[in-house]
Amino acid sequence: MSRARQVDVLIVGAGPAGLAAAARLAAARVPRVEVLDRESQAGGVPRHCAHGGYGTWRHPLTGPEYARLLVTAAEGAGAVVRTGVTALDWAGPLSLHTVGPGGPETIEARAVVLATGARERPRSARLVPGTRPAGVLTTGELQQAVHLYGQRIGERAVVVGAEDVSYGAAATVRAAGAVVVAMVTDLPRPQTTVARAADARLRQGIPLLTDTTVTELLGHGRLSGVRVRHHDGRTAVLACDTVVFTGDFVPEHELARRGGLALDTGTRGPVVDGSLHTSRPGVFAVGSVLHAVESAATAAREGAHAAGAVLEALAGAEPPDGVALLVEPPLRWIAPNRVTPADRDLPYVLRTTVPLGRSLLHVTQDGRTLHRQALLRALPNRTITLAAGWTHRVDAAGGPVAVRITRQITFSRTSAPSVSAPGTSGTQTVMIR
Repeated sequence: MSRARQVDVLIVGAGPAGLAAAARLAAARVPRVEVLDRESQAGGVPRHCAHGGYGTWRHPLTGPEYARLLVTAAEGAGAVVRTGVTALDWAGPLSLHTVGPGGPETIEARAVVLATGARERPRSARLVPGTRPAGVLTTGELQQAVHLYGQRIGERAVVVGAEDVSYGAAATVRAAGAVVVAMVTDLPRPQTTVARAADARLRQGIPLLTDTTVTELLGHGRLSGVRVRHHDGRTAVLACDTVVFTGDFVPEHELARRGGLALDTGTRGPVVDGSLHTSRPGVFAVGSVLHAVESAATAAREGAHAAGAVLEALAGAEPPDGVALLVEPPLRWIAPNRVTPADRDLPYVLRTTVPLGRSLLHVTQDGRTLHRQALLRALPNRTITLAAGWTHRVDAAGGPVAVRITRQITFSRTSAPSVSAPGTSGTQTVMIR
């Protein structure tokens, strides 16, 4: 029989976003802040990312160190962090059925924060045909096997993808004592900064196959190779005993979907405004469940930001009205994806479907310009950040707010090319609609 309990704030997910929200709420003297996580340890993805780059530039940390810091901060402020507990389904508007070491429970809260994160799509979801041998991994499975459990993964690995997480996976493969045979991407270039990509290729000596698709997995019992096809139709077999599928993240939105929360068609995560309210009063969403996938620092920032809105809700404030925030191609999605005039603090994150050169982000509502922002460069799977200082110009009773790209190239005999406003003399403007 399920035991019933009550808390003030229930946070589902003990990654950077959930722990940052818990730390701020507990520090604000909210009496009963509880964080649930189905994993055996709290800390989220950083706990099995052995590389550095977390924390601040003055105090750089490895992933496990950063995870421990977040857990210590939340528990030190007074939050309760419970691991090995799974949220199964909703029992009411602000209550959840859970199961853990102590058996089933129904936990009712005054506010719920969904910080359930994201996951990489496995081989099956990417519809890669072939046999079903051992040695087929995602980045998360690879990092847990190597960094948490000290397992060997094989001798020769192919990494599918060429973005930051892909290079991280390649580093993990080498840390496990294996050779990276190649990195394979169906895009025309690696989806990371030029300097970082070049540095990674030179340092690690990894062949990079662009415009190339993995079409088949080979082998019985253990992977023996992958068949690839180049954009010109040529095919080849790369001999390997391990393949790592990287990137292609999707939000862990099952709980949001089962609760009937509105989902954004672009991000596939819950629809939220700038204060991270979802479509259900009293329910908030933070971190990679909103936009798969951003950095741990972005997730932690959103968790702390949402805590402010949770405090207002606990004090009796009503969620603000807002209007839809939409993007036009070639932009893929934006988060948050609703906007209110009061949303001034949290920047928006966007993604594009194609590489972009010098461009202009143009924000409009009902034909009225709200904001323009220069954009020097953007790649698919890389974050574009849009400042939020323009939101006070939004008409809450108006139509949707649209964000589009205007590509502009300025020619000058005396200066380098620069971005100019539409209609400026000497400017060639190409609208991408």
